[in-house]
Amino acid sequence: MENRTDKNSYTIIFAIAMVIVVGALLAFMASSLKPRIAENERLEKQQNILYAMGVNENEGNSANFVSTEKAPELFSQYIKKQLVIQDGKVSEDDQAYLIDVKKEQANAKAGIARRLPLFIGEKDGKTFYIAPIRGKGLWDAIWAYVAMDESMVVQGAYFDHKGETPGLGANIKQRFFMDDFIGEHLMSNGSFKGINVAKGNADPKNENKTDNEVDAIAGATITGDGVSAMIRSDLKLYVSYFENLKNN
Repeated sequence: MENRTDKNSYTIIFAIAMVIVVGALLAFMASSLKPRIAENERLEKQQNILYAMGVNENEGNSANFVSTEKAPELFSQYIKKQLVIQDGKVSEDDQAYLIDVKKEQANAKAGIARRLPLFIGEKDGKTFYIAPIRGKGLWDAIWAYVAMDESMVVQGAYFDHKGETPGLGANIKQRFFMDDFIGEHLMSNGSFKGINVAKGNADPKNENKTDNEVDAIAGATITGDGVSAMIRSDLKLYVSYFENLKNN
């Protein structure tokens, strides 16, 4: 009997077979690559935390992480404690840096108590408190790691994004923007105020560190607003911890 390959049924069967084969290959690749992806994410988080507290390989105006080879050792060297704050209770967890901030934000919206990771680092005799935060930029997610001292004065920060506009909103991960936050106060007269990324800021050289403002990136107003909102909403959650820290 002649096999007719020009029939519609043949085309449909062939298409189904290809979908199954390609789907199986993609599933296999995703499964086999999952451990490598998880490892890369783990190393990236360690690099981000270290960068925020000043353990990096910056040169000139460029922002550079420590290498992935050095990150685990340096993370163990500089990060002395990893804490989880939940419902006002503080516990230690050496895997706190793996907590997914996005999932915790979703849990909070669903009425589930959010877990807040906080990393305590020590460098050159100074103590740093590093918190991860996450928000929304112009096109997609933005996030950061902010290092503070016991008075919630910023000591360093690392910002990143998923899809902001190159040369505009994407510049939140450039040193000229991130370094502006160093020395900025999150508190004002005993109350949390955050830091506003302000267009037309009256302090473009960023000499006043108590005005709760940094200069905005030209042409990136919405991304800057997202950074301001992210700082206000997420870092405010840590205020009670720092208040208890002062009282103990």
